[in-house]
Amino acid sequence: MIDCGPATTHKLVRAGLWPTDISTLFFTHHHFDHNVDYPCFLLCRWDQSVGKEVPLRVFGPTLTTQITEGLIGESGVFAPDWRARVSHPASQQVYVNRGGTLPRRPPEVKTTDIDPGHVVESSDWTMTSAYADHVQPFLDSLAYRLDTADGSVVFTGDTEPCDSVVELAKEADALFAMCWDDQDVMEAQGEDLGVMGPAGAADMARRAGVRKLVLVHSQPTLNDRETADRAVERARSLFDGEVVLANELTVLEF
Repeated sequence: MIDCGPATTHKLVRAGLWPTDISTLFFTHHHFDHNVDYPCFLLCRWDQSVGKEVPLRVFGPTLTTQITEGLIGESGVFAPDWRARVSHPASQQVYVNRGGTLPRRPPEVKTTDIDPGHVVESSDWTMTSAYADHVQPFLDSLAYRLDTADGSVVFTGDTEPCDSVVELAKEADALFAMCWDDQDVMEAQGEDLGVMGPAGAADMARRAGVRKLVLVHSQPTLNDRETADRAVERARSLFDGEVVLANELTVLEF
């Protein structure tokens, strides 16, 4: 899973997945719209666990470990919650009824703060990070490339057009690129710094030679059909591949 913004856990279940199905989480950066549901996800995953799942691995830029410890560490804000669930007989019984074996253990999360260029591998995928130009020096930001035997997908996170993400996305099957608003509106209102609209996303997709451009992370103005169509047409005028404007719970197959 990449990022954990508002209602992620709820949307995950609506999409047919359970928090315990997720074993690895990547953060692009730590603006609240990318991490505010993290405590909900952590606690739901742990509470539904029966102690047989692999420990959750979490990767992200600076602050990832600090935030995690601040939430569920020994002195974290949710430590009283998990201590009660570990220790109270009623919670212990629920845990046993689900298939767990006492004693119940506190949440175990393996966090790693990473820099651009970091590579994470599993048995069937490789994730590579790159610098994304967003709101530095206030927050570090990353983009990610997921490579599998079935294809490759790049997630820009929040970024303005930058060479590092173009290089990361070279010849990928799909580029998931933020598309904040109508390009002309962004430029007229001075909101094109650290983010990008359809023109920036399309130009990066063209330069990288990707096959599909998926426009994501839009503000509410792109819920308007006319504005959304204009954004897609702007992207298509600059990029010859397929262009998709994603909605909540959109499912894409490659």
